[in-house]
Amino acid sequence: CSWRSMAMRQTPLTCSGHTRPVVDLAFSGITPFGYFLISACKDGKPMLRQGDTGDWIGTFLGHKGAVWGATLNTDATKAATAAADFTAKVWDAVSGDEVLSLAHKHIVKSVNFTQDSNCLLTAGNDKLLRIYDLSQPEAPSQEIAGHSAAIKKALWCNNDKQILSAADDKTIRLWDRSSMQEVKMLTFETSVSSMEYMADGELLVITYGKTIAFYNALSLELIKTVEAPAPINSASLHPEKDFFVAGGEDFKLYKFDYSTKEELESYKGHFGPVHCVRFSPDGELYASGSEDGTLRLWQTAVGKTYGLWKCVLPGKSLFVSVYTCLVRTFHFQPV
Repeated sequence: CSWRSMAMRQTPLTCSGHTRPVVDLAFSGITPFGYFLISACKDGKPMLRQGDTGDWIGTFLGHKGAVWGATLNTDATKAATAAADFTAKVWDAVSGDEVLSLAHKHIVKSVNFTQDSNCLLTAGNDKLLRIYDLSQPEAPSQEIAGHSAAIKKALWCNNDKQILSAADDKTIRLWDRSSMQEVKMLTFETSVSSMEYMADGELLVITYGKTIAFYNALSLELIKTVEAPAPINSASLHPEKDFFVAGGEDFKLYKFDYSTKEELESYKGHFGPVHCVRFSPDGELYASGSEDGTLRLWQTAVGKTYGLWKCVLPGKSLFVSVYTCLVRTFHFQPV
Protein backbone atom coordinates (compact mmCIF):
# COMPACT_ATOMS: atom_id res chain seq x y z
CA CYS A 1 0.00 0.00 0.00
CA SER A 2 1.31 3.43 -0.84
CA TRP A 3 1.51 5.67 2.20
CA ARG A 4 1.18 8.57 -0.22
CA SER A 5 -2.52 7.84 -0.65
CA MET A 6 -3.51 11.01 1.15
CA ALA A 7 -7.16 10.50 0.17
CA MET A 8 -7.26 7.63 2.62
CA ARG A 9 -9.02 8.36 5.86
CA GLN A 10 -7.05 8.63 9.10
CA THR A 11 -8.56 6.05 11.46
CA PRO A 12 -7.18 6.50 14.97
CA LEU A 13 -7.09 3.71 17.54
CA THR A 14 -9.05 4.73 20.62
CA CYS A 15 -7.70 3.57 23.97
CA SER A 16 -10.28 3.74 26.73
CA GLY A 17 -9.92 2.86 30.41
CA HIS A 18 -9.29 6.21 32.08
CA THR A 19 -12.24 7.94 33.77
CA ARG A 20 -10.94 11.53 33.83
CA PRO A 21 -8.89 13.79 31.52
CA VAL A 22 -5.56 12.42 30.24
CA VAL A 23 -2.99 15.17 30.89
CA ASP A 24 0.39 13.64 30.04
CA LEU A 25 1.88 10.73 28.12
CA ALA A 26 5.33 9.42 27.26
CA PHE A 27 6.89 6.67 25.18
CA SER A 28 9.81 4.47 26.13
CA GLY A 29 12.68 3.81 23.75
CA ILE A 30 12.58 0.79 21.46
CA THR A 31 13.27 -2.38 23.45
CA PRO A 32 13.57 -6.07 22.43
CA PHE A 33 9.86 -6.29 23.33
CA GLY A 34 8.79 -3.28 21.28
CA TYR A 35 8.10 0.12 22.78
CA PHE A 36 5.69 1.22 25.50
CA LEU A 37 3.37 4.11 26.34
CA ILE A 38 2.48 5.49 29.77
CA SER A 39 -0.39 7.90 30.42
CA ALA A 40 -1.07 10.25 33.34
CA CYS A 41 -4.66 10.97 34.24
CA LYS A 42 -6.64 12.96 36.76
CA ASP A 43 -8.26 9.67 37.86
CA GLY A 44 -5.02 8.94 39.75
CA LYS A 45 -4.39 5.68 37.88
CA PRO A 46 -1.54 5.88 35.37
CA MET A 47 -1.64 3.16 32.71
CA LEU A 48 1.00 1.27 30.76
CA ARG A 49 0.28 0.15 27.21
CA GLN A 50 2.00 -1.52 24.29
CA GLY A 51 3.08 1.48 22.27
CA ASP A 52 2.32 0.33 18.73
CA THR A 53 -1.14 -1.10 19.42
CA GLY A 54 -2.37 0.71 22.54
CA ASP A 55 -3.13 -2.64 24.19
CA TRP A 56 -3.44 -2.27 27.95
CA ILE A 57 -0.67 -3.92 29.99
CA GLY A 58 -1.33 -2.63 33.48
CA THR A 59 -2.41 0.14 35.83
CA PHE A 60 -0.12 1.54 38.51
CA LEU A 61 -2.16 1.65 41.73
CA GLY A 62 -1.12 3.72 44.74
CA HIS A 63 -1.65 7.45 44.16
CA LYS A 64 -4.35 9.23 46.15
CA GLY A 65 -4.85 12.19 43.81
CA ALA A 66 -4.70 13.28 40.19
CA VAL A 67 -1.56 12.21 38.34
CA TRP A 68 -0.13 15.15 36.38
CA GLY A 69 3.05 13.66 34.91
CA ALA A 70 4.32 10.23 33.86
CA THR A 71 7.45 8.90 32.20
CA LEU A 72 9.28 5.68 31.36
CA ASN A 73 13.00 5.07 31.30
CA THR A 74 14.57 4.16 27.97
CA ASP A 75 14.27 0.38 28.29
CA ALA A 76 10.80 0.53 29.91
CA THR A 77 11.89 -1.24 33.10
CA LYS A 78 11.04 1.73 35.32
CA ALA A 79 8.19 4.22 35.41
CA ALA A 80 7.80 7.44 37.37
CA THR A 81 4.70 9.48 38.13
CA ALA A 82 3.99 12.94 39.56
CA ALA A 83 0.77 13.56 41.47
CA ALA A 84 -1.48 15.91 43.41
CA ASP A 85 -1.04 13.78 46.54
CA PHE A 86 2.31 15.58 47.04
CA THR A 87 4.34 12.55 45.92
CA ALA A 88 6.39 11.35 43.02
CA LYS A 89 6.50 7.58 42.73
CA VAL A 90 8.92 5.21 41.03
CA TRP A 91 7.54 1.90 39.79
CA ASP A 92 8.83 -1.41 38.50
CA ALA A 93 7.30 -1.25 35.02
CA VAL A 94 7.55 -5.02 34.55
CA SER A 95 5.73 -6.12 37.71
CA GLY A 96 3.79 -2.91 38.37
CA ASP A 97 5.09 -2.72 41.95
CA GLU A 98 5.74 0.61 43.64
CA VAL A 99 9.48 0.92 44.31
CA LEU A 100 9.71 4.38 45.90
CA SER A 101 7.37 7.11 47.09
CA LEU A 102 9.10 10.49 47.27
CA ALA A 103 7.33 13.00 49.51
CA HIS A 104 7.07 16.62 48.37
CA LYS A 105 5.63 19.74 49.97
CA HIS A 106 3.14 20.49 47.20
CA ILE A 107 1.59 19.07 44.02
CA VAL A 108 4.19 17.38 41.75
CA LYS A 109 3.76 18.04 38.02
CA SER A 110 6.83 16.60 36.29
CA VAL A 111 9.17 13.58 36.49
CA ASN A 112 12.13 12.69 34.27
CA PHE A 113 14.83 9.97 34.47
CA THR A 114 18.49 10.43 33.57
CA GLN A 115 19.63 8.29 30.64
CA ASP A 116 21.14 5.71 33.02
CA SER A 117 17.91 5.67 35.12
CA ASN A 118 19.91 6.34 38.29
CA CYS A 119 18.51 9.81 39.03
CA LEU A 120 15.03 11.27 38.93
CA LEU A 121 14.25 14.95 38.32
CA THR A 122 10.97 16.25 39.80
CA ALA A 123 9.22 19.62 39.77
CA GLY A 124 5.87 21.11 40.63
CA ASN A 125 3.91 23.69 42.53
CA ASP A 126 6.55 24.31 45.21
CA LYS A 127 8.64 26.05 42.49
CA LEU A 128 11.68 23.83 43.14
CA LEU A 129 13.62 21.41 40.97
CA ARG A 130 14.60 18.28 42.88
CA ILE A 131 17.16 15.63 41.94
CA TYR A 132 16.88 12.24 43.64
CA ASP A 133 19.64 9.63 43.58
CA LEU A 134 17.56 6.46 43.23
CA SER A 135 20.40 4.31 44.56
CA GLN A 136 20.21 6.29 47.82
CA PRO A 137 16.47 6.85 48.31
CA GLU A 138 16.89 7.86 51.96
CA ALA A 139 19.32 10.65 51.10
CA PRO A 140 17.84 14.15 50.80
CA SER A 141 17.24 15.43 47.29
CA GLN A 142 19.32 18.18 45.72
CA GLU A 143 17.17 21.29 45.31
CA ILE A 144 17.40 24.09 42.74
CA ALA A 145 15.43 27.28 43.39
CA GLY A 146 14.82 30.20 41.06
CA HIS A 147 11.35 30.00 39.52
CA SER A 148 8.75 32.30 41.06
CA ALA A 149 5.70 30.17 40.18
CA ALA A 150 4.71 26.53 39.75
CA ILE A 151 6.91 24.49 37.41
CA LYS A 152 5.01 22.61 34.69
CA LYS A 153 7.82 20.59 33.14
CA ALA A 154 11.46 19.80 33.88
CA LEU A 155 13.70 17.75 31.61
CA TRP A 156 17.30 16.58 31.54
CA CYS A 157 19.27 17.75 28.50
CA ASN A 158 22.82 17.84 27.11
CA ASN A 159 23.64 14.27 28.24
CA ASP A 160 22.13 14.94 31.68
CA LYS A 161 24.61 17.75 32.36
CA GLN A 162 21.90 20.41 32.21
CA ILE A 163 18.21 20.83 33.03
CA LEU A 164 15.43 22.66 31.21
CA SER A 165 12.38 23.87 33.14
CA ALA A 166 9.15 25.62 32.12
CA ALA A 167 7.02 27.41 34.70
CA ASP A 168 3.95 29.55 35.24
CA ASP A 169 6.23 32.56 35.78
CA LYS A 170 6.25 32.69 31.94
CA THR A 171 9.87 31.58 31.70
CA ILE A 172 11.90 28.65 30.47
CA ARG A 173 15.23 28.28 32.23
CA LEU A 174 18.39 26.30 31.53
CA TRP A 175 20.33 25.09 34.59
CA ASP A 176 23.77 23.58 35.08
CA ARG A 177 23.60 20.33 37.03
CA SER A 178 27.02 20.53 38.66
CA SER A 179 26.87 24.16 39.82
CA MET A 180 23.05 24.11 40.32
CA GLN A 181 23.00 27.59 38.81
CA GLU A 182 20.83 29.16 36.11
CA VAL A 183 22.62 29.43 32.77
CA LYS A 184 20.03 31.13 30.57
CA MET A 185 16.39 32.21 30.66
CA LEU A 186 13.67 32.79 28.07
CA THR A 187 10.71 35.03 28.92
CA PHE A 188 7.31 34.89 27.23
CA GLU A 189 4.17 37.01 27.25
CA THR A 190 2.09 34.06 28.40
CA SER A 191 2.74 30.78 30.22
CA VAL A 192 4.34 27.98 28.22
CA SER A 193 1.82 25.15 27.83
CA SER A 194 4.26 22.36 26.91
CA MET A 195 7.91 21.55 26.31
CA GLU A 196 9.54 18.66 24.43
CA TYR A 197 13.29 18.03 24.30
CA MET A 198 14.98 16.11 21.48
CA ALA A 199 18.51 14.94 22.27
CA ASP A 200 19.21 14.26 18.59
CA GLY A 201 20.05 17.76 17.41
CA GLU A 202 19.53 19.36 20.84
CA LEU A 203 16.13 20.78 19.91
CA LEU A 204 13.48 22.24 22.18
CA VAL A 205 9.82 22.29 21.09
CA ILE A 206 7.57 24.56 23.12
CA THR A 207 3.99 25.79 22.85
CA TYR A 208 2.33 28.93 24.16
CA GLY A 209 -0.95 30.45 23.00
CA LYS A 210 -1.37 29.51 19.33
CA THR A 211 2.40 29.36 18.81
CA ILE A 212 4.66 26.34 18.33
CA ALA A 213 8.29 27.41 18.71
CA PHE A 214 11.57 25.59 18.09
CA TYR A 215 14.75 26.51 19.94
CA ASN A 216 18.29 25.26 20.19
CA ALA A 217 18.24 23.56 23.59
CA LEU A 218 21.82 24.52 24.51
CA SER A 219 21.89 28.16 23.45
CA LEU A 220 18.12 28.80 23.75
CA GLU A 221 18.34 30.60 20.41
CA LEU A 222 15.09 30.70 18.44
CA ILE A 223 15.04 28.61 15.27
CA LYS A 224 11.48 29.19 14.06
CA THR A 225 7.88 29.70 15.14
CA VAL A 226 4.65 28.44 13.60
CA GLU A 227 1.17 29.81 14.26
CA ALA A 228 -1.68 27.29 14.60
CA PRO A 229 -5.39 27.99 14.01
CA ALA A 230 -6.28 27.47 17.69
CA PRO A 231 -4.64 27.62 21.13
CA ILE A 232 -2.16 24.72 21.36
CA ASN A 233 -1.51 22.65 24.49
CA SER A 234 1.18 20.31 23.14
CA ALA A 235 3.39 19.64 20.12
CA SER A 236 5.85 16.94 19.08
CA LEU A 237 8.53 16.83 16.38
CA HIS A 238 8.95 13.68 14.27
CA PRO A 239 12.24 11.82 15.02
CA GLU A 240 13.44 12.53 11.48
CA LYS A 241 12.45 16.20 11.91
CA ASP A 242 10.50 16.41 8.67
CA PHE A 243 7.20 17.32 10.28
CA PHE A 244 5.53 17.92 13.62
CA VAL A 245 2.09 17.49 15.17
CA ALA A 246 0.17 19.66 17.61
CA GLY A 247 -3.12 19.55 19.49
CA GLY A 248 -5.11 21.94 21.62
CA GLU A 249 -8.36 23.62 22.49
CA ASP A 250 -10.32 22.93 19.26
CA PHE A 251 -10.15 19.11 19.77
CA LYS A 252 -8.05 18.70 16.59
CA LEU A 253 -4.65 17.22 15.76
CA TYR A 254 -2.61 19.25 13.29
CA LYS A 255 0.32 18.04 11.20
CA PHE A 256 2.80 20.59 9.80
CA ASP A 257 5.81 20.41 7.48
CA TYR A 258 8.81 21.38 9.63
CA SER A 259 10.76 23.00 6.78
CA THR A 260 7.99 24.99 5.07
CA LYS A 261 5.71 25.40 8.15
CA GLU A 262 2.78 24.42 5.91
CA GLU A 263 -0.24 22.77 7.54
CA LEU A 264 -0.45 19.33 5.90
CA GLU A 265 -3.42 17.73 7.61
CA SER A 266 -5.82 18.14 10.49
CA TYR A 267 -7.94 15.49 12.16
CA LYS A 268 -10.74 15.61 14.66
CA GLY A 269 -11.29 12.52 16.78
CA HIS A 270 -11.34 13.64 20.38
CA PHE A 271 -14.45 15.02 22.09
CA GLY A 272 -12.55 17.47 24.25
CA PRO A 273 -9.39 19.60 24.19
CA VAL A 274 -6.13 17.75 23.43
CA HIS A 275 -3.75 18.03 26.40
CA CYS A 276 -0.73 16.06 25.17
CA VAL A 277 0.71 14.63 21.96
CA ARG A 278 3.91 12.66 21.31
CA PHE A 279 5.50 10.77 18.43
CA SER A 280 6.46 7.14 18.97
CA PRO A 281 10.23 6.45 19.01
CA ASP A 282 10.09 4.91 15.52
CA GLY A 283 8.02 7.82 14.19
CA GLU A 284 5.31 5.53 12.78
CA LEU A 285 2.52 6.94 14.93
CA TYR A 286 1.71 9.68 17.40
CA ALA A 287 -0.40 9.45 20.54
CA SER A 288 -2.74 12.08 21.91
CA GLY A 289 -4.41 12.42 25.30
CA SER A 290 -7.54 14.46 25.88
CA GLU A 291 -10.01 16.00 28.28
CA ASP A 292 -12.41 13.30 27.00
CA GLY A 293 -10.51 10.66 29.00
CA THR A 294 -9.13 8.74 26.03
CA LEU A 295 -5.83 8.28 24.29
CA ARG A 296 -5.81 7.99 20.53
CA LEU A 297 -3.08 6.59 18.29
CA TRP A 298 -2.74 8.19 14.85
CA GLN A 299 -0.79 6.90 11.85
CA THR A 300 2.02 9.11 10.61
CA ALA A 301 1.67 7.61 7.12
CA VAL A 302 -2.03 6.97 6.57
CA GLY A 303 -2.75 3.62 4.94
CA LYS A 304 0.46 1.87 5.90
CA THR A 305 0.26 -1.59 7.47
CA TYR A 306 1.59 -1.12 10.98
CA GLY A 307 0.55 -2.35 14.42
CA LEU A 308 -3.21 -2.88 14.34
CA TRP A 309 -3.66 -0.99 11.07
CA LYS A 310 -4.01 -3.42 8.19
CA CYS A 311 -3.94 -2.19 4.63
CA VAL A 312 -6.22 -4.43 2.54
CA LEU A 313 -6.54 -4.48 -1.24
CA PRO A 314 -9.74 -6.36 -2.22
CA GLY A 315 -9.85 -6.08 -5.99
CA LYS A 316 -9.23 -2.43 -6.84
CA SER A 317 -10.79 -0.84 -3.78
CA LEU A 318 -8.49 0.29 -1.00
CA PHE A 319 -9.41 0.52 2.63
CA VAL A 320 -7.86 0.26 6.04
CA SER A 321 -9.25 -2.09 8.64
CA VAL A 322 -8.59 -1.20 12.25
CA TYR A 323 -8.94 -3.36 15.33
CA THR A 324 -9.95 -1.51 18.46
CA CYS A 325 -7.66 -1.61 21.51
CA LEU A 326 -8.75 -4.14 24.07
CA VAL A 327 -8.60 -2.42 27.44
CA ARG A 328 -8.99 -4.17 30.77
CA THR A 329 -9.46 -2.48 34.11
CA PHE A 330 -7.67 -4.73 36.58
CA HIS A 331 -4.08 -4.06 37.61
CA PHE A 332 -0.82 -5.90 36.92
CA GLN A 333 -0.89 -9.62 37.53
CA PRO A 334 1.91 -10.97 39.77
CA VAL A 335 4.86 -12.25 37.81
